[in-house]
Amino acid sequence: MHEYSITHLSKEFSVTSRAIRHYEDKGLLKPTRNGQQRIYSQADKVRLELILRGKKIGLSLTEIKEILDLYHLPEGEKVQQKFLLDKIKQRRVQLSEQKKLIDEMLTELDAITRRLGN
Repeated sequence: MHEYSITHLSKEFSVTSRAIRHYEDKGLLKPTRNGQQRIYSQADKVRLELILRGKKIGLSLTEIKEILDLYHLPEGEKVQQKFLLDKIKQRRVQLSEQKKLIDEMLTELDAITRRLGN
């Protein structure tokens, strides 16, 4: 069985130990302990990777926790996939709306720049 320290995981994933402890406080990770030392399993390592992927695509920690918790339900993987697909669709809509606003702002800035003669 593979075991990892918080230092090992923080270096491997380029995150701070504080961030990993925060995920633990939010119930996303549940390491075992040896005295004061946290011991992370292979499953914790996979969960951390999924947490970081979720954050990268803009999911909140609450949404990530909901997805991870679905895994333990009967038919969990299918429910988890559907939930994740719904979240991805929502995120795509949000990003498309943001992109439209950014494009409009860039067009406006270009127009101002042209009017100012630069």
